[in-house]
Amino acid sequence: MRIAVLQFTHETVTFLPNDTAREDFIYPGSPASGEALLATDPKGYMGGFVRVAREHPGVELVGITSPLWPRTGTASGWITADAYAYFLGNIVAELHAQGPFDGVYLALHGAMAVRGVPRPEADIARQVRDAVGKRAVIAGTFDLHGNEDDAFLAHADMAFAVKYFPHYDGHLQGERAARMLVRAVRGDYRPAHRVIKVPILSPTVVQWTGAAPWSDLVQRALVWEAREPDVYVNVFFGFPWGDAVDGGMTVQAMTNGDPDLADRVARDVAAFAWRHRQSLLDAARIHPIADGVRLAREAVAAGEGPVVLADHSDRSGQATWLLREIVAGGLTRTLVATVASAETVADAFARGLGPGDEFDADVGGGADPSAGTPVRITGTVLQVIAAPAPGVAGSGGGGGHWICIGFGSGNVLVLSPQLAQIVEPAELWSLGLDPAAFDVVAIKSRVHFRRGFDDSGYARTILLVEPPEPFLGTVRLDHLLYSQMRAADFFPYGDPPEPGP
Repeated sequence: MRIAVLQFTHETVTFLPNDTAREDFIYPGSPASGEALLATDPKGYMGGFVRVAREHPGVELVGITSPLWPRTGTASGWITADAYAYFLGNIVAELHAQGPFDGVYLALHGAMAVRGVPRPEADIARQVRDAVGKRAVIAGTFDLHGNEDDAFLAHADMAFAVKYFPHYDGHLQGERAARMLVRAVRGDYRPAHRVIKVPILSPTVVQWTGAAPWSDLVQRALVWEAREPDVYVNVFFGFPWGDAVDGGMTVQAMTNGDPDLADRVARDVAAFAWRHRQSLLDAARIHPIADGVRLAREAVAAGEGPVVLADHSDRSGQATWLLREIVAGGLTRTLVATVASAETVADAFARGLGPGDEFDADVGGGADPSAGTPVRITGTVLQVIAAPAPGVAGSGGGGGHWICIGFGSGNVLVLSPQLAQIVEPAELWSLGLDPAAFDVVAIKSRVHFRRGFDDSGYARTILLVEPPEPFLGTVRLDHLLYSQMRAADFFPYGDPPEPGP
């Protein structure tokens, strides 16, 4: 049994001004092929898929040359038509050259956006299908932040999306994809699907599955998978920062040759989401940044630290709103990690700044109105770190350097070349910082940070903040300038009908 394995992933923020170009996907290690591709993401989708696929005797995995995540991480906009055509064209040519294949595994995301291609993941499946023929079985894995409908499954056979946010179960979904792909190739599983769009548009910051009602929605899907053999349920929460024709929530149900059961399962989960639509949107409290800084100071004074200030709204990584308020509000013993300031970092490195040197420069700001204006920071360089820093989520493959700067009264600012979403405290301590030195940690993250700062028990107080203006990352999604979709077609911005037949 020969199975082709490939990857093409990006979570595209279409409102950012910087397109994601061909060169953003090309850096040491990317593209990857053969065993190098199969060894990527050992704790995620790819690792799960490869491990279980190789448990089956007689299975040969062929790693097709694939781009990995772009060096920009999630801090970039539309993928250019050139980049998409170049990498997908190479993938298709390699499938033709190395075939025939009995199956194909696609490691995808679901929120990729390409200029001129309305549904990229579905188009990938279509072109792969044309290359491998009708008899091959195609399975894909997805982030739950996909903007998906039934188009992907019109060309592919199976889809498996993570259920938890933070995404703890990527490895599990990769395992499922391998197991079911092998079964389908052997004729033991005949996928039957039902897909229902649910017209709910929600900001990602409210979608934490560690508490109700989002945990209840996940549990609804899990109960169906537990009570009915060979049933699999995907709930795509949607990705509102991608202007997509298939935006909003989607429920997919898959069964072994039983379309009626698939229909019943999908209807039930979609109806559950619709009944709880208001509570889903009310799941998180968002503070204006000034209020968040004040509440952080009060929490520290009351002995309720460490405090995490999470600016969920910064999509470029360059926003300075929170940093500016921390300085103005006189917070002490505060770690700010990170502010993306590529030019400042490059200039400091070019001038040979090192530990103990004075630092006096403008940082951050300027990417677009949502990033604000640069903030002047005067302090001392603590260290310069070669990057990408080990294990830091969201750092992409961009290289460059990071700088830690001491300023104010016990404060530290970490500058990075691009958006870095810190999800584990250990990522900060690996920079040589002392956890006991800080009462407040200010980060750029929506929900992923809960993996290390909440679920681990690190933070006693968590405050989600955004600027008062409805900038790019706002929870007020009706202020975004959608062109492929309309906020008014979704709850709570319009009065859409209940999910239909």
